[in-house]
Amino acid sequence: MTDVGIGLSGLATLIALIAVRVPIGIALIGVSFGGLWVLMGPRVAWGAIGLVPYQFTSSWILSSIPMFLFLGFISYHTQLTRGMFNAARIWMAGVPGGLAIASIFGSAGFAAVSGSSIACSAAMGRIAIPEMMKYKYHPELATGTVAVAGTIGALIPPSIILILYGVIAQVSITDLFLGGVSAGLLTALGYVTVVLIRVKLNPDLAPERDASVTFAEKVVALKDTWPLLLIMIGIFGGLFGGIFTPTEAGAVGAFLACVVAILTGEMTVVRFLTAARETLMTTAALLIIAIGASLLTRFLALSGAGDYLSSGILSVATSPILLMIGIVCVYLLIGMFLEPIGAMLLTLPIILPVVDASGWSLLWFGIVLTKLLEIGMITPPIGMNVFVIKSVVGDLVKTTAIFRGVMWFLVMDLVLVAILCAFPSLVLTLPALLG
Repeated sequence: MTDVGIGLSGLATLIALIAVRVPIGIALIGVSFGGLWVLMGPRVAWGAIGLVPYQFTSSWILSSIPMFLFLGFISYHTQLTRGMFNAARIWMAGVPGGLAIASIFGSAGFAAVSGSSIACSAAMGRIAIPEMMKYKYHPELATGTVAVAGTIGALIPPSIILILYGVIAQVSITDLFLGGVSAGLLTALGYVTVVLIRVKLNPDLAPERDASVTFAEKVVALKDTWPLLLIMIGIFGGLFGGIFTPTEAGAVGAFLACVVAILTGEMTVVRFLTAARETLMTTAALLIIAIGASLLTRFLALSGAGDYLSSGILSVATSPILLMIGIVCVYLLIGMFLEPIGAMLLTLPIILPVVDASGWSLLWFGIVLTKLLEIGMITPPIGMNVFVIKSVVGDLVKTTAIFRGVMWFLVMDLVLVAILCAFPSLVLTLPALLG
């Protein structure tokens, strides 16, 4: 068998292992190690196992991942996001579907300190869904809105997906964060538009609430947003003001979250230890997958299978539009079965050379890729955000009803992807001005 054949056989084996539910990190490491053994012998295979993990994890910027995760878990367990939702709820009083819109804005606010769409959905689900149910919102609208709003967490910085992409693609993390701001805000506005259209077409989805809220009450409600705003100002002010780097921003944010939680009286030893434990577990899982992806990159490069597949993709796609449509379809399909980080790290060794050869901006592609990966968080049959919301609502709402609720937003997501592809300047302008 040729070297390329060994590489392709390794990929086929990897897909088969993932299909039978072998953890993706273990599958990546196992296939890469076995492929290198067959290709180059045991000495090279063992050498890669010893060298590649160190080379990858020694990247200093990766230290920001556990810090941003810790920031998100502290904010989640100490309920620092509740004030943001309550303020949005009061300001949206009288607006059709106001509570659903408030959950979208609340998710956007929490996204600025979490970096995780799952954490975003879980936090807003526990706060917003009971409130919407109380006012007789249709279960599909209530649960579907919060499930999709959580996906904003991967776009608005800090974003774990964008950090990993930046390390692998060698793109400035700060520029990716700036590009993510535009895409995240555009996504939030798109979701708000869906809510307004749905409620306009069917007012029974969101019965009107008592809208007798004075301007003074709205102003008073803003004071409850200070915990999250303080953290956001501290992170983004220092980051984009050049006071500290994206790597240091994670540590600063985690420290601010702890201080704010203490000041609000929400910090306890149990909550602190719970956040620390979840941070360690999540970081370990992410690094295992990332190390496996680095080994796969080495295996594909030595076998020549990566170049073979990239060249094949470029030869089949006769125009940039067809190529982009093909990439979108691939990620939409993969997203139905794999979680976002695993899907990204599995495919980047093949897709990045294609993007680079096409002359596309790696910065722009990183934002589009993140958007595509987050669509996978709400598509059946896996739809992780949907199952997070299901765990929140229990037997009150069926899983199929939540999936029906997100379908309307899925259409908007596809429109947003088309807009980002047609107008790359939406992503690139802010990094060019401030990066």
